[in-house]
Amino acid sequence: MIETGKIWMNGKLVPFKDAKVHVLTHALHYSTSIFEGIRCYDTPNGSAVFRLQEHVDRLFKSAKLYSMKMQYTKKVISDAILQTVKASGLKEAYIRPLAYYGYGTMGLTPTTNKVDMSIACWEWKMGESKAGKFSGSKCKVSSWVKIDSRSQPMQAKAASNYANAALARMEALENGYDEAIMLNSQGKVAEGSAENIFIIKDDIIQTPPLSAGGLEGITRDSIIQIIEENNGFVIERDLERDDLYTADEIFMTGTAAEVKSVTQIDKVKIGTGKMGSVTKAVQKSYTDAVMGKDERFLPWLTFV
Repeated sequence: MIETGKIWMNGKLVPFKDAKVHVLTHALHYSTSIFEGIRCYDTPNGSAVFRLQEHVDRLFKSAKLYSMKMQYTKKVISDAILQTVKASGLKEAYIRPLAYYGYGTMGLTPTTNKVDMSIACWEWKMGESKAGKFSGSKCKVSSWVKIDSRSQPMQAKAASNYANAALARMEALENGYDEAIMLNSQGKVAEGSAENIFIIKDDIIQTPPLSAGGLEGITRDSIIQIIEENNGFVIERDLERDDLYTADEIFMTGTAAEVKSVTQIDKVKIGTGKMGSVTKAVQKSYTDAVMGKDERFLPWLTFV
């Protein structure tokens, strides 16, 4: 990672290399932290953060689910995100707000510790999403079962949820795939390791309901709204593994991934084995929205 600009920590901008926590920080031992992933885009009208308010709202929703008493208001955090982007000097960036139970009392109960807050941003590189943007990614149905709301709150974007996802991602990569797809304990499709999933069958776009165990993705919501604004519709229903193999097209969505095509699952070719026309159209519409080229979605942008 290239250290650029400064990191906001508990109300102050500090040099990148000095943004440190104590080794006995509660979150480091017990995964008691929540976070967001946000994108800033270099639009023709200047740098703009995509759906800033929705990300901050979700951060506070996650905090409530983990009994976190936030030190700062939504406005302070929103302003701090913009301040951190400005301090980075980057026109485009990935932004990571993080709230976590800090250093104080050790032991399983976190609530006696202060909730610390940091905001970092860095230059975004396509990385693992590259295949899905162009040629189409290859996915493996994971042998790891997606955890569900009987275990912990799935609508919190919490670090603990991603240990499960990391196992799935590593398994997929070790077996020569680009990404994992996770099934829930009932065998229904939940999501990718870090993305929501959509399938197209006979020109009908479908996605698992949130009750299947996937995160309420902000990119997922954006895609559904874009499709509906373009006079289409999305059906939310439980999807079987069979539905993946027999789909005409599949794409995945996420802040990092944006919209990426899936052209193979396990050893099965999806559709023609190339990115489909519906996926291409959705991908273009989403790019137009984040870049400020579609006036209907300009309210989603907060200019730096």
